[in-house]
Amino acid sequence: MNHEATQELSVTPDAVAGGTTQVSDEVVEKIAVAAAKSVPGVAELGGDVARFFNAVLDKVGLDQVGDARRGCSAHVTNGAAVVKLVLVISAGHPVPQVTDAVRAAVTAAVEAYGLRADEINIRVDDVAMGDPGAIVA
Repeated sequence: MNHEATQELSVTPDAVAGGTTQVSDEVVEKIAVAAAKSVPGVAELGGDVARFFNAVLDKVGLDQVGDARRGCSAHVTNGAAVVKLVLVISAGHPVPQVTDAVRAAVTAAVEAYGLRADEINIRVDDVAMGDPGAIVA
């Protein structure tokens, strides 16, 4: 019988190769959109034109095209992100509360990926009134 022992090599931090890691703007946009959509009171993201084109894509069966980043742009420099969001807020939700919650959610999400959130700029583009027959108090 062969009684050769198998040696395991442990990898220490000293043995890890150096290099840089870059996170693309598109990744930050997807992270920010997901975080913003999770906030109560956010009906949609994107300005009028983006929502129009999304409605057209819905009609032709391409409803997921562009949704992951719609209503968001981001720029990452030296590990710091500047995010711009365009929101549609649900009727009855106070704008300051929704935008503060969005800013907090996006900041937490971006920072969870190891980046610093320098700015989260928000433009409220519209208010979603809900059902056409609904009465908003």
